[in-house]
Amino acid sequence: MQAPQQDKPQESPFKGKTGLVRVINAFGYSLSGLRAAFRHEDAFRQECLLAAVLIPLALVVGDTAMERALLIGSTMLVLIVELLNSAVEATVDRVSLERHQLAKRAKDIGSAAVLLSLFNLAAMWALVLFG
Repeated sequence: MQAPQQDKPQESPFKGKTGLVRVINAFGYSLSGLRAAFRHEDAFRQECLLAAVLIPLALVVGDTAMERALLIGSTMLVLIVELLNSAVEATVDRVSLERHQLAKRAKDIGSAAVLLSLFNLAAMWALVLFG
């Protein structure tokens, strides 16, 4: 008697590259993602403008390497969280454009993550500048 076949998890047809080819492909996908976010996401463009001001400023106002790292890191974190939020929103919209409580929850939670990253940014800058 044979054991019942277990369903194998589906693998992406895009997987399978290894080594340097995978790294090069991943870098290209990342650049495509940055371009798409910049092109389609107003909030990401605004936060990039903020980062373009704050990152050079961090190099000037940070007295120590640790202060500069905190200022730059908190600024970069806003961009990272915004990218993840945009990915969640795009995925939710891809699944369905109709109003649904779970879709709203997913989008609201992503938005809350961005808000917390902005609070973190403000706290880091306030502590470094005035602490």
